[in-house]
Amino acid sequence: MLEQYIPVLLLIALAVVLALAFIILSRLLGPTRPSDNKLGAYESGMDPIGQARDRYSVSFYIIAMEFIVFDLEVIFIYPWAVRYQEFGPGTFWAMMLFIFILFLGLIYTLKKGSFDWDTDPSIARKPG
Repeated sequence: MLEQYIPVLLLIALAVVLALAFIILSRLLGPTRPSDNKLGAYESGMDPIGQARDRYSVSFYIIAMEFIVFDLEVIFIYPWAVRYQEFGPGTFWAMMLFIFILFLGLIYTLKKGSFDWDTDPSIARKPG
């Protein structure tokens, strides 16, 4: 029974050995010219400003959740769209309901002003 796993274990061992060998060879043979720019923190191409412990705006987390929701939406819609011809009208209306519920979430996020990055987050946004 365990004999079936020997090729897989050998492949994993070979991958680990090769990875370690390449890392060691890179350290030994590669040039090392450290500088302040190379050793500094990388912040998406911008110079880091302020402390690392500064708090993020709640809008940042809401946008992150929106991204995850719409990413999951694509994961559900793509296979459905590929095999759409094989399904009946019930799955079409179920998918339309799914998209509508997600659209309501997007409208809610827009109404809350989470996409307004130019505004001061400390100022409470008044409805209306």
